[in-house]
Amino acid sequence: TVRQALEEEGQGRVLVVDGGGSMRCALLGDNLALAAIHNGWAGVIVNGCIRDSEDIGRMQLGVKALNTHPLKSSKRDPGLRDVPVNVAGVLVKPGSYVYADADGVLISNQEL
Repeated sequence: TVRQALEEEGQGRVLVVDGGGSMRCALLGDNLALAAIHNGWAGVIVNGCIRDSEDIGRMQLGVKALNTHPLKSSKRDPGLRDVPVNVAGVLVKPGSYVYADADGVLISNQEL
């Protein structure tokens, strides 16, 4: 689950969450964002929605998402870990390098 991943040591990494582009619920909120900060994650990219966006925006954590939604996820599907995901037509593999700023996200197979 997203929670399990963010409760592990992040070591400056970025977690990429493939929500399939769904706009039906949020996959990240302020509590999970705080867990990410506490455990040393640099950021979270969500191919889907987040909630508590104003609070998250004030945190020292890079977060990118498609949109916001007030509803929490049902947590019925724990998802898969350490597998390639396709986000907006871009293949993101475990170990990919992720760079982001206010304008967007860049994925690379090597450090730039």
